[in-house]
Amino acid sequence: MYPLYTLALAAVVTGYAPVAVLRRVARGVPINLRERLGLRAHQPTAAPCGWIHAVSVGEAIAAAPLLEGIRHRWPALPLVVSTVTETGARVVRERFAGLASHRYLPLDFPGATRRVIASIRPAFFVGMETELWPNLLRALAGGGVPAMVANGRLSDRSFRRYRLVRGAMRRMLADISVFGMQSDEDARRMIALGATPERVVVTGNLKHEAPPDPAGASDLWRRLAGLAPQQAVWIAGSTHSGEESAVLDAHVVARAVRPDLALVIAPRHPERVGEVMSLVTARGFAAIRRSELPSHALDPAGTVIVLDTVGELAQLYSIADVVFVGGSLAPFGGHNMLEPAARAKPVLFGPHTTNFREAAALLLDGGGARLVRDGRELGDELIRFLSDPQRRTSYGEAGHAAVATRHGAVGRTLDLIATYLHPERAA
Repeated sequence: MYPLYTLALAAVVTGYAPVAVLRRVARGVPINLRERLGLRAHQPTAAPCGWIHAVSVGEAIAAAPLLEGIRHRWPALPLVVSTVTETGARVVRERFAGLASHRYLPLDFPGATRRVIASIRPAFFVGMETELWPNLLRALAGGGVPAMVANGRLSDRSFRRYRLVRGAMRRMLADISVFGMQSDEDARRMIALGATPERVVVTGNLKHEAPPDPAGASDLWRRLAGLAPQQAVWIAGSTHSGEESAVLDAHVVARAVRPDLALVIAPRHPERVGEVMSLVTARGFAAIRRSELPSHALDPAGTVIVLDTVGELAQLYSIADVVFVGGSLAPFGGHNMLEPAARAKPVLFGPHTTNFREAAALLLDGGGARLVRDGRELGDELIRFLSDPQRRTSYGEAGHAAVATRHGAVGRTLDLIATYLHPERAA
C-alpha cells in the first residue's frame, strides 16, 4: 500500500509543480519547498512537544481554544502548530506568538516526514478536521508517538472517496489512537471506514467555542472603517468566484432602501483581492483594501471595503448588522457560519453547506439564519433585516443561543488528549 501511495503522491506533486510555480510568479504565493521536504535547518525543540496540525486559517482559528486549554492543563509542555498554507502560517505566527511555534507540514514522503518528526520531537500529534497523511501517521506510530484526530469531520465527497480504498484506510486508521468527531454522522462514517468503534468519540465542534473578542473591538473596527455611529453595514464573508456579483447586486438593491449602507467583502482566498476590487469598481463603487485603512477620504456609504488581511474576519463580524457567509451560493460546501452567529448577528447563506451541514441545520432550526438560493433572495432578505431592527435582534439572539447550547467540545477534546496521548509524560 505505502510504496504505491508514495509513487502516486510523487506523480501528483510533479504534475502540480508548474501550477505552484505559476502561482508563485503571478500571485506571490510561497512554495516553501525546502521546509516541506524537511531540508530547512531548524533547531530541534529542546523538549518533546505537543504537535497540532491545522491546514489553513479556519482550522488554525478553531484550534485556538484547544491550544489555550492545553497550555492551561500542561503549562510546561512546548507546542508546535503546523499548517499547509501561508495564510494559515500567518495566523499562527500572529495569534499564537508566545504560545506555539510554527512549522509547515511536510510533504507526505517517508524521508520528509522522518526529518520533520526528528526536528519537532513530538510527544503526541493532533490533526484538526481529519487530515489523514499515511506516511506521516505511519512514521509517528513507528516512533511510538500517539496521534489523534480532533474536531473530525467527513464531508460527503471525502467519505465517498475514502470508501473506494476502505482496505487501505483501515490500515492507516489503525495508526491513530483516538478520533474526536464533530457529530454522530461523522463518527458513523469514520467507523464505516474501519476505525475501531471504541476509539471513536463524538466531542462536538470546537468552532462553537471561539474565544471572545477583545473589549471594545466593535467600536475600534467601526472607527477604523470610518463608519458613523448608527450607520448600517453588512459583511459578505469567505466569498468565492461567482458570489461577489450576487453580493454586489444585493448591495445595489438594498442601498435603494438604505442609502447609507456600507459593505465589506472578504474573499476566501486573499490572492483574489485584485479580482474582487475590479468587480466592485466595474459596478460603479469605489473600492479600498482593508490594509489601506484608515483613510480620511473614505466615504463608507459609497465605498466597498475589501478585506485583504488574514485572521481578522471573525472579529470584523462584530460591526455587522447582517452577515452573508460565502462558499454557499456557489457549490463550495460553505464556510463557518458559527462565527457571526456567536456574535449575535443574523446570518444568511446559500444552499451549498455540505461542509457545515450540522452548523447550518443548528442555525436554521434555532431561528438564527435564513437560507437564500440566489442573488435576488439575498437582496430580499437583506432588505427585510435592514428594515426591521427587531427582526435583526431576534435572529441574532436566537443564533447566539443556538451556538451556546453546543459548548463543551474543548473540554471533551482535552479529556481525550489526557486519556490517549499522555501529555503529562512530556510536561
